[in-house]
Amino acid sequence: MDQSSMPGKPPSESAIEMNEWVLPQHANALGATFGGVLMSWVDLGAAMAAQRHARRTVVTASMDAVDFIAPIRVGQMVNLKCCVHYVGRTSLDVGVRVEAEDPLTGARAHALSASLTFVALGPDNRPTVIAPLLPETPEEQRLFDAAKKRRAAKEVTRSEADAS
Repeated sequence: MDQSSMPGKPPSESAIEMNEWVLPQHANALGATFGGVLMSWVDLGAAMAAQRHARRTVVTASMDAVDFIAPIRVGQMVNLKCCVHYVGRTSLDVGVRVEAEDPLTGARAHALSASLTFVALGPDNRPTVIAPLLPETPEEQRLFDAAKKRRAAKEVTRSEADAS
């Protein structure tokens, strides 16, 4: 099936909000969440958003950026907001914003941002064409354009690496 004949979907249709509670087994000796635990939660939430858009099995192709901004402590809640920012022919770029929440006050602080790429697979476990993304708001369009630029820069870097 050709992508141009598929109806597009807005980012809001596949957005995911996921919550976790930081328990002692999630933390290091300083009482902050292990980075690997956060990355696992980020990957899960982003995969859910990607699969919701594609309505196909998806696999993580890359974690393009993970920026740890502030620690998340034992006892805090973690809120992950995952949204598809860009769709190519068979792949999707998903942005994730992670906030730490004090469960007693409700105060939230930005703790992590991430960008991931997924590939949609068909029944034969090969990349398959997926519906295009239709940004509806100026912010969704800004995120779409930024992801498209990152993808183009990534392809240049990849081709330079292959040439050397």
